Amino acid sequence: MANIHFEDSDDLIDIRQDNVFKAVFTRNTPESQGALSDLLSAIIGRPLSVITITANEPPINNIRDRQIRFDINCKAGNGELLNVEMTLNPDSFEPLRLEFYVGKLFTGQDIRGIDKDYGDLKQAYQIALLVKERFFPDNDFLHTFEYYDPEHRVSLGGKSRIITLELSKLEPIVAKPPETMTATEHWAVFFRYLDDKTKRQKINEILQLEGGISMASTVLMTISKDEVERARLMSEYKYEVDTQSKVVHSKREGMREGLQKGKWEGEQNKAIAVAKSLKDMGILTPDQISAATGLSPDEIGRL
Repeated sequence: MANIHFEDSDDLIDIRQDNVFKAVFTRNTPESQGALSDLLSAIIGRPLSVITITANEPPINNIRDRQIRFDINCKAGNGELLNVEMTLNPDSFEPLRLEFYVGKLFTGQDIRGIDKDYGDLKQAYQIALLVKERFFPDNDFLHTFEYYDPEHRVSLGGKSRIITLELSKLEPIVAKPPETMTATEHWAVFFRYLDDKTKRQKINEILQLEGGISMASTVLMTISKDEVERARLMSEYKYEVDTQSKVVHSKREGMREGLQKGKWEGEQNKAIAVAKSLKDMGILTPDQISAATGLSPDEIGRL
C-alpha cells in the first residue's frame, strides 16, 4: 500500500511540534488532505472526509505569522465540525480549555431560519493530542468525554465530544505487533515514536497498513528535505520556545522578588511590633529601642 520507507539515516523534523503538525495536515495537496481525513476517521472511530479547513488563521504559506495560527479547524462532508491540535505541554487547566472550545465549536452553528431546529445541529469534536507527561491518572491513552450523569450512569446523548490521546502512555501498545493494533493506535505510535530510530522498523510496518500515515509521511519527508522550509519551521519553534522561556523567567524573577519583598516586609512589621511594645512599656529610650529593633528614632517616634 505504501511506497515510502524510512531509513535509520533519515533526519526527520519532529511532527509533534505544533507548527510542523499543522504544516503536514493543512497543505492544499491530496496527500495532506487525505492524511487529515484518515487521522480524524481513526480518532472518532468511523469514516469521514474533510471537505474544508476553516479560514480562521493566517494562510498556511504565511510562514512568519504561522506561530499565531489557531488549531486545525475543519468541516467534514456530513457537516460535522472538528478541531484538532497537538499540545506539547498541556497546562493544568487543559480540561477546562477543551470544554470551552468544544462549546464554542458546537454553539457556533447557525440554525436560525424557519426550516431548521435543534435537530439540525451537527456533531462537534474537540480533539487534543497530548505529548508530554501523563495527564489523566489511569493507563488508557484514549479518552472520549461527553455530557454524562455519573450517579445514574446515563448519557445525555448530546452532539459535542472531547477526545484526548496521551502519547506518553504508549509503552504497552508499541510492543504489540502492528497488525493487532487499531487504526488509532497506529497513528498514536506514529506520532510518538517516529523520531525514535530504534522503532523505525515498526513505523515502516505501520506505513504498510495505514494509507493515511503513508500520506502524512510523504508530506513530512518533503518538509524535512526542504532546507528552506525546515529552517523556517525550526525558526518558528525557536521563537515559540524563546518566548515561553522569557515569560517563565520573568514570572520566576517576579516570584523571587516578591518573596524577597515579602520577607523584608515581614521583618519590618515584626520590628515595628516589637518597638511599639517596648515604647508602650516606657522603660527604654528611643535610641535604645532603635538599637534593639533596627528602626530609626524618627520611625519609633511615629509609633
